[in-house]
Order: sequence, then structure tokens, then C-alpha cells
Amino acid sequence: MTKRKRQQGYYTKRMKSVQEGSNEEVLLADIRSLLQKSKIEDSGITSNESAATASQTPFERFSQVEVKISALSSIGEGLGFSSSKFDHVFVVPFTLPGDVVEAKVVTQFANDHYTLADFVSVLKPSPQRNDALVRCPYFAKCSGCQFQMLSYEDQLAQKKSIVEKAYRNFSNLPTELIPVVGDTIGSPLQYGYRTKLTPHFDGPPGSRVRKARKDGLEQPSFEQVPPIGFMVKGTRKTMDIEDCPIATDAVREGLKQERKRVAEQISKYKRGATILLRETTTRAPAQPQDSPATTDDPQPTSNETDSPCQPAQAPQINPSPASTTAIKTYITDQNATSTEHIGPYTFLNPAGAFFQNNNSILETFTTYIRSHILPPSPSQPSTSTSKSQKPIKYLIDTYSGSGLFSITLSPLFTSTLGIDISSSSIASASLNASLNSISNATFTTGDAANIFAEAKQKYGNGD
Repeated sequence: MTKRKRQQGYYTKRMKSVQEGSNEEVLLADIRSLLQKSKIEDSGITSNESAATASQTPFERFSQVEVKISALSSIGEGLGFSSSKFDHVFVVPFTLPGDVVEAKVVTQFANDHYTLADFVSVLKPSPQRNDALVRCPYFAKCSGCQFQMLSYEDQLAQKKSIVEKAYRNFSNLPTELIPVVGDTIGSPLQYGYRTKLTPHFDGPPGSRVRKARKDGLEQPSFEQVPPIGFMVKGTRKTMDIEDCPIATDAVREGLKQERKRVAEQISKYKRGATILLRETTTRAPAQPQDSPATTDDPQPTSNETDSPCQPAQAPQINPSPASTTAIKTYITDQNATSTEHIGPYTFLNPAGAFFQNNNSILETFTTYIRSHILPPSPSQPSTSTSKSQKPIKYLIDTYSGSGLFSITLSPLFTSTLGIDISSSSIASASLNASLNSISNATFTTGDAANIFAEAKQKYGNGD
């Protein structure tokens, strides 16, 4: 690009080497599929040179362009074309197939025939779009949710499509060997389900200047409470989020209390921080309706190591199956222990470590896996084929975390082996096996890339 064009506001970029399994690789596969489907490469372009010339004519950066959305990518962004550029895909968040939208040009990858753009407004809505479904005032700005304007049935269909495209684009299987993907099983809750949030705030202006820190200069202080929340979509800017309707009641209360605590103590902070909000559940014997359960001894909490004070707990009480009451609170110390109950199983986990963030699906989820993890029994066990098939005795659970699958599937196997690169997760998994009286589940620290070597060491070559 010439210096003159850059000064005029044009901005094109050559994509660096794309990492395998990255969002960029997935997005590029969808873009190329759309270009091929639309026969863009054959529409009047007779050579690679002329194709490059057509595609590399840049749009002015931050100019606005009308885009008709043709498809949804597997990363959740809409893909479409402008009326003036048919060999080039625009990637626009918060859009649906059939939408005609105003989009703002941000970065053009001319060689790869696409431009990243910001969503500005809907000019003509898709038949699938229903903005009355949106419950969050930050939607279409916050980088969190993507599909609140889409019916839940259509969201489930999109998730199924993502799996189908993953097999088609990355499995390297012949078409006839690609398995049929079943319908997505929905969550009992579409809002109020998320058990973990990590809002953050940035440091005061100048706090990231390395030279000032290196020279030992006095660090700047906050003059006012900064935005506390999540990133604005497509930027590194933090937007203020007072409430998050996809979070559970306990976590939403935690967000409210933590925002208040940070505001009261902001003068004690010299840099930004990330706030952990993790739900934890205690099961207590159910009490009569006229005598509600209470928690007089909530778990202690803390923030990061640079946090100046401790927040208060906010117990939440919800009915639980059988004769127990689920008392739900929030934790802010990443080293504290969170508790989840899945049917008869109890799982303890470091609050800052990974665990499924939607506990409303966990019993249905693990039940489904138990029902489908083993192949069906042969209808004619006496056939020569079935004689050659040995029963499956062992389960290797890669990326096992704190043992969710190893433990809940253990009754189906002679033994299970969980492998995870995190030693703290392995420690939690071993603890959970003991807590649930599971004697045939073991766990080892290791890289998933070497799982077969680990398994061979553990089990040898026997059956």
C-alpha cells in the first residue's frame, strides 16, 4: 500500500501464518466455502492477477458500507457481500443471514478476500431476527453474547451446523465416512445459567508505561471509578457492565457487590484487576417452609493478591431435588474451593480453574454421554464378527480437568484414566474420585499429545 493511500485512511493487512485450530483458520474455511458457493471466483475474473487486482481495491478505513448477510460463520459472525464488491466477504458481528446492515470497515485482508467490519445498524431485518428476544442492554456492543436476537431453536440449529462444518472442513474424512450429527440438546435455562464471570477494569491512565515503572516514578492513581465489565466487541476497550442476565442469581449478586466494593476502595488500587465470580453450592437438609434455611457462616472470599479488602457474601437459596435445599453463594478467591452437585456425585474444584459454566445442563449432559459412550450390543452375539470384537474395558479421558467424565462414567469401565496438563486439576480429580468412593479412576499429569504413550505405560499391551 502506498503512503498516500495510508494517509487517506485506507488500511489493508496481510494475514500472518494461520495457527491450526485457531478462530482465523475456522473463519477462513467458512469464507472460502461461501466464495466457492457463490461462484465468486468464476464471475468475470479470468486470471489470478485480475482476481488479486479486483480484491485488493481497498475500502477506506472506518467508511460505512451496506452489506447483505448470506451466512453465519462457525465463530458466530455474519458473512456477506456489498453491492459493489462481489469477490470480497465482509465479516460483521451481531448479524444473521438475510439481514441487510450498515457496517463500518475496520481491517481488510485483501489477499484472503475479506474485511473485518463493525456492526452499525440493521437496514432490513432477516426473517430470523427478533430483537424483542434481547434481554441485555449491552447486547451488540459487549463482546460476550452473539445471538440474543435469534430464537433458541435457531441457536441450537446453528450449533449443529458448526459441528457439521468442522467435520467437513477439518476431519479429512471422505464424505461417506462423515458421521450424521444429531440435533443439539438444549439447556433448561437460556438466561440465568452461567456460574462464572470474570469482569475486569483497567489501570489508571499511564499505569502501563514501562519507562515510568522502570525509572521508579510514582504510579498514577485513579481519579474516578473506571469502567468495570467486559470488552467492547472488536476492541481492547472495557465497557461498564452493571448486570449480566446470563449469569445465575448468585453471580449477579456477586457482580453487584464487587462493583460496590471496588468503587469504595478504588483509591487503594494502583493497577487494574480481574474479578472472579464463581458460584458454589452447598446442599443442606430441607427445612419447613415457615423456617427458611440460612447460612450463618459463608465461605471466606478474597480477590486477587493486589486487592485491598474482602467482599461480603450474598447467600442465595433455591429448592433442590428430594429433601435438600441448594444454598448458592459466590466465591471471589481463585484458590478457594467451589462445589458442584451432579446427581449423586459431588465435585470440588479450585474456583479459578476450568469447570463447566452451565450447571443446569450437567445431569442431562452426563446422562447422555453415559448412554452413548459404548457401542450398542450386537443383535447376534454368535456371529463371527461379534466374536472378534473385544469388550471395551478402559476409558482414557483427555483434558480430564477435575474428573467430570472419568468419574461419572466409571461404573461402565474396568478402569478409567484421566490425563490433564494441569497438576492442580489432577489433584482435584483424585480428590473427587475419593470423595465419591470411586476406586477404578486414576489420574496423571501429562500432555494430551502424548496420551497413547501415557496409556501404554499405565496399562501395557494387555487387553
